[in-house]
Amino acid sequence: MATQMAVNSGASLWGPLKELWEAVEGAIWRRQPESVHLLDLQLKKHKPSFLTLFKNPMKSAEQREKVRKASTEGIAIQGQQGVRLLPEQLISEAFILSDLFDLGELAALELLLAGEHQQPHFPGLTRGLVAVLLYWDGKRCVANSLRSLIQSRHGKTFTLDLSPEMVNLTTRFTDELMAQGLTKQILNLISDISVTREFERLQKERGLGNEKHRKEVTDLIKECRQSLAECLFAWTCQSPLSKEDTLTLIGHLEMVTAEADGSLDSVNLALVMSLLYCLDVSFLEQGTEDREGIHALPLLTEKQYVAAVHSRLVEGQAWKLPGLQAVVQLAWALSLRALSQLPQGAALVEFTEADEALADQALLGGVFLFLTEGILGSDGFSQEEFYTRRLHSLITDFLALMPMKVKQLRNRADEDARLIHMALQMGSEPPSSLRKDLDHLMILIGEFYSKDPFELELGLEFWCPSESLQHTSLTGSFLGVPLQRPPHKQVVLSKFVRQMGDLLPATLYIPYLCMLKGLANGPQCSHYCFSLLKTNGAPHENRQAGMSGSVVSWEHFFHSLMLYHENLRRDVPSADSMQYRHPPIRDITQRELEGLTAFLQLLTTIITWSENARLALCEHPQWTPVVVMLGLLQCSVQPVLKAQILHALAAFGKSPEIAASLWQSLEYTQVELNEIESSCEEYPLTRAFCHLISTLVESALPVNLGAGLRAPGFQPYLDFLRDSVFLAFPTRAYRRPAEKWEVAEAVLEVFHKLLREYEPQPADFLQEMVELQGEQVPANKPPGHILMFHLLNDSPTLSLCLSLLEEGARHLDTYAPFPGKKQLESAVLHCLCLLDLALQKEVMFMDLLRESQTSLLVSPVEQLLQGVSAQSKRADHITNIARYLYHSSSNPDAAFQSAKILRRIARYPNIQARLVGDFTHDQAVSEKLMAGFVECLDSEEHFFFLCSDTDPEKRVARIRHETKIHILNLLITPLELKGPNLGLYLLGYEVKKPVSSTNLQDPGVLGCPRTCLHAILSLLQRGSEWRSGPLLTKQAPQLAELCYQVIYQLCACPDTSGPTMRYLRTSQDFLFSHLQHLPFILLENEIAALSQMSWLMKTTAIELRVTSLNRQRSHTHRLLKLLLDDQPHTLHADGETGMEEESRSVSGFLHFGTVSKVRRRLLSVLDAIDFSQEAPELLQLDFFERAQIEQVITNCEHVNEQGHTVCNVKLLHRVLVAEINALQGMAAIGQRPLLMEEVNSIMQQVVERNRVRCSLSAKRHALQSWRSLVETILMACPSELIPADQRQLIIRDLLLDLHDKVLSEDAAGELMPIVAGAVFTLIAHLSQSVLSEQQGAGPEGGSGSGFASIANSALHLILRKLLDFILCTGGGFQRLRAHLYGALLYYLQIAQKPEEPETLQTGTSMWERLTAPEDCFSKLQRENLAIIESYGTALMEVVCRDACDGHEIGRMLALAVLDRVLSIDRQCQWLVYLCNSGYLRVLVESLRQDDVALQTLLTPQPPLLKPLYIYESKMALLTRVAKTAQGAMELLRCGLVGQLVECQVFHMLPQNDPGFGQRDPSGFIPSPLERYRQILLPTLRLMQVILTSTTTHHQQGAAQVLQWLIVHSDVIQSILHGQDMSMGALQELSLLTAIISKTALPGALEMGQEINSAALMELQGHIGRFQRQSLSLLVRLVGTDRARYLKQIEETVSPGDLAEKREEMEVSMQQICANIMEYCQTLLLQSSAEAQFSLCLFSPSASEPADVAVPSARVPSLGLVLLLLKNSATDFFRYHDSHRQSLNKLERVEQLPPEELKELCQGLVSGSGGVEKISSVQRNVLAKRRLVQLVNNRAKLLALCSYIIETCLFVIWHHLEFYLLYCTPTDPKDSLLGSRGLSVSRVSQQDLEQLQSDVASSFSEPLQRKLLEVEGLYSKTRSRHTFIQALTRRIRGLVRISQKHQTK
Repeated sequence: MATQMAVNSGASLWGPLKELWEAVEGAIWRRQPESVHLLDLQLKKHKPSFLTLFKNPMKSAEQREKVRKASTEGIAIQGQQGVRLLPEQLISEAFILSDLFDLGELAALELLLAGEHQQPHFPGLTRGLVAVLLYWDGKRCVANSLRSLIQSRHGKTFTLDLSPEMVNLTTRFTDELMAQGLTKQILNLISDISVTREFERLQKERGLGNEKHRKEVTDLIKECRQSLAECLFAWTCQSPLSKEDTLTLIGHLEMVTAEADGSLDSVNLALVMSLLYCLDVSFLEQGTEDREGIHALPLLTEKQYVAAVHSRLVEGQAWKLPGLQAVVQLAWALSLRALSQLPQGAALVEFTEADEALADQALLGGVFLFLTEGILGSDGFSQEEFYTRRLHSLITDFLALMPMKVKQLRNRADEDARLIHMALQMGSEPPSSLRKDLDHLMILIGEFYSKDPFELELGLEFWCPSESLQHTSLTGSFLGVPLQRPPHKQVVLSKFVRQMGDLLPATLYIPYLCMLKGLANGPQCSHYCFSLLKTNGAPHENRQAGMSGSVVSWEHFFHSLMLYHENLRRDVPSADSMQYRHPPIRDITQRELEGLTAFLQLLTTIITWSENARLALCEHPQWTPVVVMLGLLQCSVQPVLKAQILHALAAFGKSPEIAASLWQSLEYTQVELNEIESSCEEYPLTRAFCHLISTLVESALPVNLGAGLRAPGFQPYLDFLRDSVFLAFPTRAYRRPAEKWEVAEAVLEVFHKLLREYEPQPADFLQEMVELQGEQVPANKPPGHILMFHLLNDSPTLSLCLSLLEEGARHLDTYAPFPGKKQLESAVLHCLCLLDLALQKEVMFMDLLRESQTSLLVSPVEQLLQGVSAQSKRADHITNIARYLYHSSSNPDAAFQSAKILRRIARYPNIQARLVGDFTHDQAVSEKLMAGFVECLDSEEHFFFLCSDTDPEKRVARIRHETKIHILNLLITPLELKGPNLGLYLLGYEVKKPVSSTNLQDPGVLGCPRTCLHAILSLLQRGSEWRSGPLLTKQAPQLAELCYQVIYQLCACPDTSGPTMRYLRTSQDFLFSHLQHLPFILLENEIAALSQMSWLMKTTAIELRVTSLNRQRSHTHRLLKLLLDDQPHTLHADGETGMEEESRSVSGFLHFGTVSKVRRRLLSVLDAIDFSQEAPELLQLDFFERAQIEQVITNCEHVNEQGHTVCNVKLLHRVLVAEINALQGMAAIGQRPLLMEEVNSIMQQVVERNRVRCSLSAKRHALQSWRSLVETILMACPSELIPADQRQLIIRDLLLDLHDKVLSEDAAGELMPIVAGAVFTLIAHLSQSVLSEQQGAGPEGGSGSGFASIANSALHLILRKLLDFILCTGGGFQRLRAHLYGALLYYLQIAQKPEEPETLQTGTSMWERLTAPEDCFSKLQRENLAIIESYGTALMEVVCRDACDGHEIGRMLALAVLDRVLSIDRQCQWLVYLCNSGYLRVLVESLRQDDVALQTLLTPQPPLLKPLYIYESKMALLTRVAKTAQGAMELLRCGLVGQLVECQVFHMLPQNDPGFGQRDPSGFIPSPLERYRQILLPTLRLMQVILTSTTTHHQQGAAQVLQWLIVHSDVIQSILHGQDMSMGALQELSLLTAIISKTALPGALEMGQEINSAALMELQGHIGRFQRQSLSLLVRLVGTDRARYLKQIEETVSPGDLAEKREEMEVSMQQICANIMEYCQTLLLQSSAEAQFSLCLFSPSASEPADVAVPSARVPSLGLVLLLLKNSATDFFRYHDSHRQSLNKLERVEQLPPEELKELCQGLVSGSGGVEKISSVQRNVLAKRRLVQLVNNRAKLLALCSYIIETCLFVIWHHLEFYLLYCTPTDPKDSLLGSRGLSVSRVSQQDLEQLQSDVASSFSEPLQRKLLEVEGLYSKTRSRHTFIQALTRRIRGLVRISQKHQTK
């Protein structure tokens, strides 16, 4: 057995019982779904706990031994592996606890372990003390569960509206318990458990901690006893007890004693009420449908039951409380009387006849007095509605069922009155034995009905609506039931009220008034009572000495008042006699005083409730009550009476009409509050005066109060209240201690109201003067202004408020009741409200003060609060305010205000450090404050309050909820400021060390206290493990939203991010558990649901980014799977996925085409964002001007806490009402109701607008967060977690859904920009994914049905939707379209064929190429184009318009789209549209405007580079257009080259200084020279393309381009002469030489148009100059400077640069040589078709120019060409080898060694560490890309070398043919010969011989073999089969021939 004993760490005496209570509460009170089943399980499990109520597990020696050994052998703990060794200390505590509560040792140990675990929730307590709390909390849970189960039973009194299934379950269960003797158990426990006894035991064992712990233990024990008693009460309400149980209950009550004040305590009260319900048969009269209830009633069915109860009550012993015995006897008598009237009562005649005798016995026992003092006086009475109903039925049954008894009582009272009267007449003492039963009955009725906490208005049953009553709303209605005959009982009761007032003896006068006061309590009752008093009175003149007219009537009362007033006024003492402390009061006797007081109280009650009565009495011409009462105030009457008069006046003042006149009357009467009060140490008058002022201030405060008598205004009253009441109250003496706080509360209430109504106005700060009796006096300021001034200074008022707060906190910390506690709490609350209002209004107040330049000095409240307290000598005002949070459970209102103030203070960054210092300097205070904040957040209110309800419980729940919201906002605000701040401290971060060094732990771990962060997380986690999701998101959406926001801010802030995310990830698994419940759907609060999701998604995005960076793959993968999976899956118990799933990466999700798919969570979240937004309709106004109203609305707008711009509704209402009030004249007054109605409609409209704005803002926020989450998933997460094929399908789904939502009819335009951004990102990633998949697949990849994993049909759908989106944006939204154009470009990139390696193999024949099947790229491209063209000119129009005008980025992207579409548009439809619609001309002509902007770019510090980018985009498009002959012609026709000729920017070539002087340090802005090249190169490219395209009209294009060259010849010359060999310079040269080679030709002179000879000469000069410059460039490149240039290239390319740069420079060098050689060839061919007439470009010297530097003036020699030929042949073989190697590597890229792969990647990745971070798959892709690049680069170089070789051979052959065959050598002397050649002046015979021998030696056999090999390797694969061979042969031939000539 011993081995089986394992300890439950949750404590079997607490944890399971807590679960039981939660199950019961969830099922019965919260009505949770599926709760019946859960409850059934719990009840079965815990039935033993109910059967052996409160019984503890037994002690046993075995257990004791086991626990004793736990320190050496250890003990097993449930749910934990192995055993745990326990410290000795814990074991000894367990034995103490076991002895203390007499419970089993294991159970005691469990309690201690649970106490240790729960300790963080109870800061400042040891585990033992917590265990004591848990022990009693477990008992409380059982008792409360039992009570709730019994309350839910099926029965006769009430129902909880639960399901029949639930009611049957609980009824059956509780019946079983009752059968086992539940009543006896409960009564025994109530007797056994007593707070004092428990405390003695605990005290002995040191089981009591601080005051709070004592209070909590007391409350728990009391609640246990109370709940047990209420179990019996609930049972008897619903069903009767058995005979034995009833007798046991009576037996228990016989021994009950009363409290010190004679009342019953709440437990005994519940038991008394249980017995009264047992004996109740009144429910049978109500004709209940439940007939079986009657059969079950033992009173009717069991004679023994009646006999037993009867004998016990009649013949039993005397009870300890005779009054209680009397109550039970009366109840039994009334039950017997009721039974006797039922048919079943016939069998019980022997008992029912005794009812009279019993009633007499009860009256003798003083039943009514006990009911008043013992039962009504009990604290618990007013807390239960059914006590009230039972007592009401007891009183009314007595009056209705025993009318004769009532008559007897009246007769006896009349008799007694006569005896007393006689005794008074004779001057003797009245007899002492007089009974006062009727007095007591009347007082009981008065007291009982004057309190109506549940607003039942039960007193209505005493009023029978008489027909004569002509009140419109109440004619003939009884309790709202129209025109029915009132029930008999009601008739009897109303007769009782009327008859008792007839001929009322003097002794009953006061009790009768008291009774009426009670019966007048309520809106309808007060009206009936008013009518009764009105009808009772007869006009005074008709009265004959008391014959007619009752003494209880208005007539009598007011007549008496007037008489008193007249008498006393004659007797008003002089001013001198006012000095006496006791002015003579001789006219009102004590009896009269009591009578007047009773009457005034009745009057006050009636007029408080009934406005009609108020107005009717006030306007009565004879009575004039207000005037009379004000008059009495000036007479010398008792302060008590004056106070009562003031209360009555206050009740009159509730009507604003009366209040205004009352103010004036007060001014004239000038009430004086004399010093009698302080000498008596009682202050009723002061309190009443404060109450009057408070009421009047609330009703109406006239601005010109007192005008004519003094400076108008409220100031004298305020000064009196401040100086004589408020500042004096702490120092006065009080006979009744509670009165001190009553005075404080009363005066502070006035201050609070005055400040609450005050709004600072500019006029308040100006000193206005008013005329008074002919002189100017300063006007009084508004009272609110004066109060503000006092609160914004270190004034006595502020000091007293602050010391009051300190005293209040000190009193509350004692947790002991004291007199006036409620009033002190109320006074403290008013102080807090004053501070809050001052903080709220101070900004505006100080702004106005500053503007007015008044010399008032004020300080902000938050600075004053940092002052030093006079009491404690420390700066602890703010901590005192925060201390109220610690009392939130007992005082929620003060905690709410405290949180509000702290939140306002927390906004100020300059005091954060001070606040943290104040909060932390004292460890004990610090712990307490933290505990206060946490307690407020932890408080478990149930969120039923969301429906507005006046129920106090729901009000408290709402207050607690608001407090939480303020605290969360208080945490959010400082988080945006620098640390240390209050937010960080409260959330548990380090404030003394760097924040990032915080190590967050679960509460209790490493001494970590429970902080606000823990509280927030536990709020959010509640319910997150269930399917329904976190409870908070539904029950308190706004609170949940703020909680998520706090967590997001902690994750987003760099300092707190690390610790927070670590903690959330490891300890809480927070994000996963919440994301699995997305999306949150709340129909009634969409805005909050969206905001919750927004913060959660933003936090998730950060988490994904961080875990990806830190390579925490499993975390990232788990979240991705949750968000993206579309396979239905069940989570494991712990929410983890298994390891094998982990290893498969995400390939688990998305098997395409499987049966049932679920919606991806990301898409479900998107579904939850409704894109439609209904807009409020326009205002329909009759009186106001719409434009002005709109302006006013705009002026009233502000940004609210959530960051939404909304209209301040209160401010707007004030402005509009002020506008209406300002209207003058009768017409305006007549229109006022209509105007107010229109104001209301405007207000409703504005509220609706605000809602729409907030809704849109929330949607925008949610969509933005969704987008950032999607982008993070695609960008930041490791790509291998989502393989390409799945990535594409996910993107497809997201894109299609996004488009569907945004393209729906009613989608809100405000959301479009975010969608467009998301579409752009998604398509970019789709394109990237498809491309990387193809690169991974290799050259043979991409086959099959579609393109990559995503089908073509899906791609087409995406394209269509994208184009629809572009078109639906219409004319506006150009910036938005920029995103869409970007997306379109990315999309079109998908169909772009990837670069293929140039293998140099003889390809297939032309025919094979034409008939080859279409590859997937071309197919997709063709289909894309078809879709684009299906949109026709609408799409063209939009794109062209955007390209020509608008925002720069939009224009660039539109130009790029045009460029891309034109490149695939084989049919040239877009080109035709561009030309025909004139857009092309617009673009061409805009170049002139660009010129101006471009010129500014060449200054050393350019303004912006925008114009450059636009220009580049434009030129790219024009170049694209020029690539077709049609386009090029169109451009020439539009005068493109002419525009370029006129551009001045090309003349502005910057001088390149060696230091690159103006380079931008960041490297982003290029140097001026680079910028110039960025302008020049596009132009050169464009010209080159035009020259290539316009072959048929070549002359026209060439001539125009030549014109450009000539105009800019100086720039061109300096470029051609430049020494710079940078990349840009080489590109310039390559393009320039290409253009020159096509234009600067002699053929250009034969252009057809006539030109004069001078112009011709000039042209020839230019062309000649271009020729010379080109040749000299060739000399530099091939000859002398070649080595220098190659070295320079090596140096220019820095090691960090990408390898492509060097390769491109090589290509450019070769290209320049090829261009110049092409130029030479063209010149040779154009000069003449036959060699003998040809012009010579090179001099006849074949020696290599490397030996001799060639001066530029001289003609270059033919040796240069030979050298170029040799170099090119050498280069060719070098390139050919490199090409072959790269091709081999490309074929086996997977087998390459890692080092080589790394080297290849280095060429594409900048930075040294870049390659390290790349995955192996990515490395292969990059290496492949690099190799293709290398192969193609080499292929390009091979083509150039081969071309250069061919041209060189041609030029050599041409020159040799001329020199060796046709040239006639000249004599050196003859200078004028040889003019045939343009460039070769003299050629001697010797030159020719030298040439021949040089050529023979240079053009050697090896060279020839090399050349032929080139042809074999390369040229043969092209079509020019034997060109090299033929030329080589000819050259060889020429040399041979010339050799023969020479030998001859």
